[in-house]
Amino acid sequence: MKLSVIIPIFNEKNNILEILKRVEQVDLGDIKKEIILVDDGSTDGTREILKNLEEKYLVIYHPKNQGKGMAIRNGFARADGDIILVQDSDLEYDPQNYPALIKPILEGKADVVYGSRFLNKEFRHIFFLSNFANKFLTKFSNLLTGLHLTDMWTGCKVFKKEAIKEILPRLTAERFEIELELTAQVSKKKYRICEVSLSFQGQPRTCKEGKKRHWLLGVVSLWNMTKFNLFR
Repeated sequence: MKLSVIIPIFNEKNNILEILKRVEQVDLGDIKKEIILVDDGSTDGTREILKNLEEKYLVIYHPKNQGKGMAIRNGFARADGDIILVQDSDLEYDPQNYPALIKPILEGKADVVYGSRFLNKEFRHIFFLSNFANKFLTKFSNLLTGLHLTDMWTGCKVFKKEAIKEILPRLTAERFEIELELTAQVSKKKYRICEVSLSFQGQPRTCKEGKKRHWLLGVVSLWNMTKFNLFR
């Protein structure tokens, strides 16, 4: 049994070694870990760090920035684990959640698992408007998909290998809308999905640190959810 951990990366020179250390520290018993790093055209020195890690990890380089969606899709294409997990490269999501995240799949109860920040009653998002927008967009997504998710935007998603093999050829998203498209495809294919409460080691990064927050993103997300669910 193998878990493939896909880490999309863009300008993470300050975080990449720490997140890798945390992923390595996770004890999964007899389950092996395959770590796939997808550098999406970093220009801050991240690429130079990754060059020194090529003997230990599978590293994929994009010649220029193509977006998180392309990074995840290219990671999916190279993963050969029985279970495939997407891990954001910042330090918000704690890799120690992995055993709980893969448990429903190992027990045959789910094909897809989302790690939910909002199922954790102790989690308090420091950005009120982002918190509100996340919940509103998740509810709109649920309306279109018929799912009952609390955190559709989560950066911690887990899939059975068979699900990814079926979904991957249908994916078209290049940037952050990949989260919307994945959820739409999970719904269309009728995969069994559940959510697991996440524990945290940090808060979301600020706009100065690279987090993208703009009201226009919400409008674009509404259109993308409608497109992915109704027209594709």
